[in-house]
Amino acid sequence: MMKMNKLVSIILGSDSDLSVMKDAVDVLDEFGVENEILVISAHRNPEGLTEHIKESSAKVFIGAAGGAAHLPGVIAAQTAAPVIGVPIKTKNMEGLDSLLSIAQMPAGVPVATVAINGSRNAGILAVQILAISDETLKNKLVDFKNTMREGVEKKSKKLQEIGVDQYLSEKK
Repeated sequence: MMKMNKLVSIILGSDSDLSVMKDAVDVLDEFGVENEILVISAHRNPEGLTEHIKESSAKVFIGAAGGAAHLPGVIAAQTAAPVIGVPIKTKNMEGLDSLLSIAQMPAGVPVATVAINGSRNAGILAVQILAISDETLKNKLVDFKNTMREGVEKKSKKLQEIGVDQYLSEKK
């Protein structure tokens, strides 16, 4: 594998997870955070995963996996960098199996876990981690949160002005 010099390394266990994980890529791109996205299965290519983790200069890893969802934990077992796990929704258990597999890591091998299919929050959390030592990213996060607050305030004001029925009819 070729060495990448990205701040965030997003690793998928399967390319079927790509449509979910695009939101993480989009968020990182919006904040100007260099990132990479790779498909490396913890089960089907364990040596490749180990090689990537050891050679990567990433400051944060995001691992996405469904079902048994071992990928984020396998990443966390091999790096001192923060690892964010994204449980992917599954057919059999709607992603609950993935969520529990990622959240229930043994002591000493933590994985920050977001909601099922919550890759947007994984991207934001990665930015927050990086912003600890990057004032520019911190300022972008403050602006981002202010924009969200202003949007909610605008919606609340509109709701108060036009009432529930009209507000809901306009949302259709």
